[in-house]
Amino acid sequence: MTVVTRFAPSPTGRLHVGNIRAALHNWMFARSQGGRFVLRIDDTDAQRSEERFVAAIHDDLAWLGLLPDAEVRQSERFGLYEARFNELRAAGRIYPAYETSQELDLKRKIQLGRGLPPVYDRAALQLTDADRARLEDEGVRPHWRFRLDHEAVVEWDDLVRGHQRFDPKTMSDPVVRRADGTWLYMLPSAIDDIDLGISHVVRGEDHVANTALQVQMFVALGSTLPTFAHTALLTGSEGKLSKRLGSLGVDQLRESGVEPQAIRALLARLGTSDPVEPVSGMEPLLQTFDFGRFGRAPARFDEGELAQLSARIVHQLSFEEVAQRLPAGMTAAAWDAVRPNLATVAEAADWWQVIEGPVDLADTSDDGEYLAAAADAAEAIDWSADPWQQLTSRLKEATGRKGKALFLPLRRALTGRDHGPDMAAMLPLIGRDRALARLRGG
Repeated sequence: MTVVTRFAPSPTGRLHVGNIRAALHNWMFARSQGGRFVLRIDDTDAQRSEERFVAAIHDDLAWLGLLPDAEVRQSERFGLYEARFNELRAAGRIYPAYETSQELDLKRKIQLGRGLPPVYDRAALQLTDADRARLEDEGVRPHWRFRLDHEAVVEWDDLVRGHQRFDPKTMSDPVVRRADGTWLYMLPSAIDDIDLGISHVVRGEDHVANTALQVQMFVALGSTLPTFAHTALLTGSEGKLSKRLGSLGVDQLRESGVEPQAIRALLARLGTSDPVEPVSGMEPLLQTFDFGRFGRAPARFDEGELAQLSARIVHQLSFEEVAQRLPAGMTAAAWDAVRPNLATVAEAADWWQVIEGPVDLADTSDDGEYLAAAADAAEAIDWSADPWQQLTSRLKEATGRKGKALFLPLRRALTGRDHGPDMAAMLPLIGRDRALARLRGG
């Protein structure tokens, strides 16, 4: 069996962390099994779907390196949905219902008030042809429900949650089509999974109830069930479900300078007992990817942990990997010098400015005499062979200074900063002429 997974975002907004995790899991499982990863744009809601969000989905997935092997759009598949809908209707598995939303709300309130579960009472199935004709003559247009088989217990073996069992008598017949003819999520999704040959449906545990309903749709449509994997939801660092996670978008992460590999490395391991590590590529993650490693407890997402992981990955990046993202003229030597002090690649521009100048020089008036001596020493040393070691050795011998008193005034004068990259690497990059000018306060 060829493994085929799918990621099915709705183009009604930007992708957020939870979406990214679902896309990553589907992409990783397909890649780890030599299978295919399909992008399905769920744009049946014409009023809320926007092309700018479709473009954003493409951009975000490309930035994350999660490129699909195929793409479909639900808005181009209405003919297929109509045909399968008519089949189910002819088989008696779909029926019209005429209650208004207000009437349904009242029914639910009455049931809850009696201590009963708010399950649809199937009143529409008791209507005669004459009843339906009268309602439609009165201008009442029906919505459409899928009739569950109350005698067929719903069961599947979930790759994360284990054996799942649901009694269909405890579930309402789901509405699959609105009165205006537009589709809800449930039926088109099942039809697509069958038509596209989706072998594994991988999504969050908030879809478990949907799966319980869709299992019977697969059967009614004459299809075998895909394999399901429902991963635990993410929680915020405060230990509970966070609204922040629902709005933290890929665009925000990109703008903050987070490396895409950090996002992949973190989200691939969250929810497992495997350590989160700053791996530079996906191969180590793909080799260990297994839904059996995922627990059922909520997975904790911490933006601080992501930022730290991203910085550790930046420290591993070669000049060739980042050259297109660096300021014009910045060299490999400069990248190697500043890389250990960066949290993001974008920060390299600040240190390139320190190297090239001009810099905002720190107040060095208290060390004027010392820096004048440093300038004289810098003028006399051989700049082709470790000038920092030569400079500090001469100054230590001439002034008796050591430690912070020896090094900090030099760093301040040369870079305008109290902290930063190793000066042994920075000083040759600053160069003789700029160094002399800065030591002399110029």
